[in-house]
Amino acid sequence: MGVPAFFRWLSRKYSSIVVHCNEEKPKSINGVDIPVDTSQPNPNDIEFDNLYLDMNGIIHPCSHPEDRPAPKNEEEIMIAIFEAIDRLFAIVRPRRLLYMAIDGVAPRAKMNQQRSRRFRASKESVENADIKEKIRQELRNSGARLPPDDPKREKFDSNCITPGTPFMFRLANCLRFYIKDRLNNDPGWRKIEVILSDANVPGEGEHKIMDFIRRQRGQSAHDPNTHHCICGADADLIMLGLATHEPNFTIIREEFKPNQPRPCGICSQYGHEMADCCGLPKEQEGEHGEIQSQPPGSGTNYIFIRICTIREYLGREMEMPGLPFKYDFENVIDDWVMMCFFVGNDFLPHLPSLEIREGAIDKLVKLYKDIVHQTGGYLTTNGQVNLSRVEKIMQGIGRLEDMIFRKRRESDVNYRAREKAKKQKTRRDAGPSYIPGGQYAPVPLGSAFESPRALSNVKETAMQMRSRDLKNMDAAASLRSMLQTPESTSSSPSPSAKRKKPDDDDDDEPADEVRLWEDGWKERYFRTKFDVSMQDFEFRRQVVRSYVEGLCWVLSYYYQGCASWKWFYPFHYAPFASDFIDIESVPNTFPTDTKAKNPLEQLMCVFPAASGQFLPETWRNLMSDPDSPIIDFYPEDFKIDLNGKKYAWQGVALLPFVDEERMIKALESVYPDLTPAEKIRNSLGNDFLFVGPDHPLHELFKGLYEGGSPPATYEDAADLDPSLAHGMAGKLWKDDFCSLDESVVPPPLPCLEAIQHNRVLSMKFKDPAYPEGHIFRAEILPGAKFPLPTLKPGDFDNRRNSSWQPRLGFNPNRNRMKLDQSGHRHLGHHMPGTNSHQSPRYNDPYHRQNYQSYDRRGSHHDRPDYRSHGGGGSHYGQPRPSWGRGAPHRGRGGGQYSNHRQPAPQHPHNYRDQHRDPYSGRGGRGGSGGYSRYGVY
Repeated sequence: MGVPAFFRWLSRKYSSIVVHCNEEKPKSINGVDIPVDTSQPNPNDIEFDNLYLDMNGIIHPCSHPEDRPAPKNEEEIMIAIFEAIDRLFAIVRPRRLLYMAIDGVAPRAKMNQQRSRRFRASKESVENADIKEKIRQELRNSGARLPPDDPKREKFDSNCITPGTPFMFRLANCLRFYIKDRLNNDPGWRKIEVILSDANVPGEGEHKIMDFIRRQRGQSAHDPNTHHCICGADADLIMLGLATHEPNFTIIREEFKPNQPRPCGICSQYGHEMADCCGLPKEQEGEHGEIQSQPPGSGTNYIFIRICTIREYLGREMEMPGLPFKYDFENVIDDWVMMCFFVGNDFLPHLPSLEIREGAIDKLVKLYKDIVHQTGGYLTTNGQVNLSRVEKIMQGIGRLEDMIFRKRRESDVNYRAREKAKKQKTRRDAGPSYIPGGQYAPVPLGSAFESPRALSNVKETAMQMRSRDLKNMDAAASLRSMLQTPESTSSSPSPSAKRKKPDDDDDDEPADEVRLWEDGWKERYFRTKFDVSMQDFEFRRQVVRSYVEGLCWVLSYYYQGCASWKWFYPFHYAPFASDFIDIESVPNTFPTDTKAKNPLEQLMCVFPAASGQFLPETWRNLMSDPDSPIIDFYPEDFKIDLNGKKYAWQGVALLPFVDEERMIKALESVYPDLTPAEKIRNSLGNDFLFVGPDHPLHELFKGLYEGGSPPATYEDAADLDPSLAHGMAGKLWKDDFCSLDESVVPPPLPCLEAIQHNRVLSMKFKDPAYPEGHIFRAEILPGAKFPLPTLKPGDFDNRRNSSWQPRLGFNPNRNRMKLDQSGHRHLGHHMPGTNSHQSPRYNDPYHRQNYQSYDRRGSHHDRPDYRSHGGGGSHYGQPRPSWGRGAPHRGRGGGQYSNHRQPAPQHPHNYRDQHRDPYSGRGGRGGSGGYSRYGVY
């Protein structure tokens, strides 16, 4: 869901919701890779029942990653997807079900955002390609070396990750092969069910998963204590997890690491931006000259987010004693979810006065707790909104809008002033941009003169100096421009001078015509954003009405499923909270007879003309032909309104909305041109259920196919026996891709091997059906048992809880590795002018062995009896022998031996002679009351 910074805000405020994954890595023995045995117990001290994969969150980073070079071709993309699923499966290790959901055709309300994203991506792709080619040409002209063109590399357009494209069809085939391979060969997969919901099944991936959970919860055979784990990076998974009211719900996602290095788009190396690229630094010779594939310390880590812990935090924060009606915590959670929609989602723009970075949710919660006493009830019930109560919340925000806008302006001005001062200080303190080394290094004159060292690699040093010269040309070009007359400035600027980065501007404040911090902001807002006067009350009423309809639609989408496939918000901007007046009369019901679009129809609605290669030729012409009746839906260029933001990706793409009736009418003339393969891609499909030979359902599937006439349609479908599928219910009918005679499964990719002796069976599957108008109740099921509370009183405020530490795995009693006092003293000890690890006294094998033994032992009960006397009078930290009584020590000691005496270790020389204190001449046995390097005695 489009809630920027929501997870960052939530994890900072409720830090204990995050659990770091304890991941078991595959091993390599003698060059042979040994995969993880996923049939073993989960190393995170928890067992999950169901794993749900929002596949688009896997497909996108595997096909065009941001932190590493992109795959060369489609084959590498498919293998990367397989490896990502394997890794997630090895971490979670589900015992009942794996559900893989790919985004299908989305509701019309989501298509507006999809259209904006794909038009932006196409525009940025063209711009980046032009910039890249320009930089490459400059580097060629300057004599720099560039990576050779790889003939195996294919150009990848990320817009192809959309239902209806050939890529998504091939991906579904590859995933079918992958599932069969794992069910046949992996011991961790053999007793689970696998559901594949590909791109031909309508609905967004995460909402298809939630619809499955809702419909299974309504069955009597459902286990209320099923432990769910869903994988995805979207913030709306947190809201969806809370909306299920399941006691055991966990999210797994990639750990966010800010400011990660990205490879250069020219040379694929790290450490510089594409605008600063100077080509390859040196010739690639052998294993030491190859391009770095990944930066040091890179790699993706996964974390768990515990929904039950979020419930604990909300239970504490949302306490409201003295309510005039019964307190219902489940209803309070639903109200909290609904309030989060005001700060942003994929279907509605956020209200201008609510920014999550400014504590918008905290403001809403405070208002909610103050006003709920007056409302007489909760804001929502089972996904239905009580608009009269929501209006009171909006009016409360409306009274604060002027103060919010002024405070936001003050914060922005102060932030820019700090950043500008920081940049100026950095420039003042910066030294020379480049100081040559080797024999070209500057040397001092006089008595400190030393002859320069000879170069170790002349070619590499010369290349580095040339690359630095390219960057220093900026200053030279500026100086020449100052000295030359206007008539003599015909020479072209230097290559690097042409590449001006946006950060070079001191005044980087975006233009803002609305100026919300000044009087008259509402009039300017409606004039600028809607091109109407704020006195046009009827228009303002229509904007508010559409926004309120959107709130009702979004909440129903989260709790009951898609209320209407055709509804959408018809404006680019949101109204103000103070405009929510008399909204109780706005209807909050939608027609129930709407259906999802076909995949190719969605492509026509969301694709720009530049991505038309994924469409049939006659369909593609409707995007580019000047005489096309819908040519106005595909502008070649469009405006991006920054709307008070700094970067273009944060702005609003002002694209025309698609008129559905005109679109369908235009497509009627090209529908007959579809080939049989294109008709399959354009059809709406069903889920597929796979089982291996060791699963109880295998016999049921085999019996249905052996008769020769398995159910062919949904109307004739057989009932799924919940007792054979861990309580899962639904309908089964024939899968056209499955056959009992398919013992060998051919691979979809050249790099894969065929599956021999295949015994996996599959059938089409559909969730249990419910009568029209059925309401899924947002409540805890009878018999549900919540896990034990994980929070302590100090966990509710991390600012006062300085002892908080990240948590690994789900076992609260997991032993942590730690150092005792002696270990910390050992690490912090320093003797000026020497390195204690390199002391001559430790160079003999005897002392090396005993010194290393101290590093491995955590308790002084296990150490040899080397102790210091308490006396001696030396200062702690002086360079003196550190064994026996000569060890650095503090305090005064007596002559008593420690209570934990142990026999002195055997040694060929006399123990006391070997460890005699050179300062006192006394032997090495220490007395109590002093400090040695390894403990207190």
